[in-house]
Amino acid sequence: MKAACFTIFTILCSIIVIAPLASGGEKIGERLGRVLSVSNPNDEIVLWVYFTDKGSLESMRSSVPQTVVSPRSIQRRLKVRPMSEVVDYSDLPVEEGYVEQIASHVIRVRQRSKWFNSVSVIATKSQIAELETLPIVKTLELLARFKKNQTEENFTTEAPQKEIGGNERETSVLDLNYGQSLGQLAQLNVPAVHNTGNYAQGVIVGVFDDGVRLPSHQAFDSLHIIATYDFVEHKVSVVPTYSPSGFHGVNTLSTIGGYAPGQLIGPAFGASYILARTEEDTSETPIEEDNWAAAIEWADSIGVEVTSTSLGYLDYDPPYTSWTWQDMNGHTTVITNAADMAVARGIVVLNSAGNAGFNTVNTLGAPADGDSVLAIGAVDASGIRVSFSSVGPTTSVPPRIKPDVMAQGSSVRVASSSNPTGYGFSSGTSFSCPLSAGVAALIVKARPNATPVQIGNAMRMTASNAGSPDNLMGWGIINAVAAINYLSAVGTGTDPQTPTHFRLEQNYPNPFNPTTSIRYQLATSGHVTLKVFDVLGKEIATIVNEAKPAGSYEITWNASNVASGVYIYRLEAGSFFDAKKLLLVK
Repeated sequence: MKAACFTIFTILCSIIVIAPLASGGEKIGERLGRVLSVSNPNDEIVLWVYFTDKGSLESMRSSVPQTVVSPRSIQRRLKVRPMSEVVDYSDLPVEEGYVEQIASHVIRVRQRSKWFNSVSVIATKSQIAELETLPIVKTLELLARFKKNQTEENFTTEAPQKEIGGNERETSVLDLNYGQSLGQLAQLNVPAVHNTGNYAQGVIVGVFDDGVRLPSHQAFDSLHIIATYDFVEHKVSVVPTYSPSGFHGVNTLSTIGGYAPGQLIGPAFGASYILARTEEDTSETPIEEDNWAAAIEWADSIGVEVTSTSLGYLDYDPPYTSWTWQDMNGHTTVITNAADMAVARGIVVLNSAGNAGFNTVNTLGAPADGDSVLAIGAVDASGIRVSFSSVGPTTSVPPRIKPDVMAQGSSVRVASSSNPTGYGFSSGTSFSCPLSAGVAALIVKARPNATPVQIGNAMRMTASNAGSPDNLMGWGIINAVAAINYLSAVGTGTDPQTPTHFRLEQNYPNPFNPTTSIRYQLATSGHVTLKVFDVLGKEIATIVNEAKPAGSYEITWNASNVASGVYIYRLEAGSFFDAKKLLLVK
């Protein structure tokens, strides 16, 4: 059942992403056409060039070699794909001969994307006209240019005043000296996980930011870094060659992986790290989506398991405005589609929800709108949502609740970007995200066979607002211990313990269209039926009708041929009976 769902997801991604809508010329995308109609001849336009095929590699279409990615990537992908589909056509590199041909017609080639079979380039109006005539070109479309949100994170060396009535978990017995980072971790119940000896050892975590200007900070002395790359300056080191870049990256990396007892300890200090610089900080230069897309493909090929991205973009660089809040639907931007494709390859993707606060419409920034991306909002030390934390819902049909979960994003303990032994406090969803990603890494360590969807569901269903999720707090503040135990209860192939009781869980997502997952557990073996009824009691579908051994199960119901409405799903197993409501919205 899971393999079938993955195939459908992949097909949908291919339909949505690979063939942008053409407008104006035969190969000119709609947004690019609008820009060309108002641009001057010498304007430099940044765009995607999508190819018709993969050239000399087309012969491998039906038999892609597994060597195109690392063994670690193969191992991770097997959690969500059968061996026969562990690599596919999108993993083949872009044809270099095509890239060279494009380079001769443009100002500069920026990035390559094998997943989208494309390159990003800088070109003038006349050069774009030349590209359109090339037979290797399928489509030309504008590349999104992001301007950083003006609600910037702040840094201070002063300790915040301790708030009363916090949401911290029990911290009476501690194995580590967390210093002033204790509160932000205790709120997520991380010290209790650390007390079990789980520091996310062996888990590969990717951190995408503006570089790391001070890699010599003492908080990074024991950090295990396995790969780095600067996608802005195209070099291996992620130390920027000029200011002001790289300061923010020191703060966020220390939040998730720093280790300086008595000062700062990150939730995943034992993990192995991949560092990518994808963000340009100078105010006059917009950030393009191709940097992030290139970084996630690179990290995937190495074997990354969790990614943390503290990019909060909502406003865009004029005159090339391309995305608005209305485009936050989970399938419009290249960044969002790349993020969802990464999840489909077994990667847990977490992104800051943003710092644009509340509005009557969503204030999200891509890729936080992705249906498979965990968008992280911010609370203060007492567990109250901070005013700058961005909100949903997405503009998809049906709309989806965002953010997904919350962590502390106000006065978070971080390493200084200028003093190698200094520390301070910063605020923003840029810091709630790495805290949450650290929890995800701890879950991967504890439940290595759990899929990204299962991990995301566990984090939501055990969070503080799981009973009544909304677009301000999502499912609430994460509880690391509860999320790990939840995955043990529902079964992921990592814990052989037989459930001690029967249970039917609420479907997820809910509302949904057209598929939803239903989990249940059986304390004893026996005949099981799982059926769906309308509100008048008419049977709509039989999902399960067979003998099952004791254990935990997850099944997906596809309601493509069912009308919108409220339905009841009912589980019967021996003398056990339970029923719950679900909502299908088309």
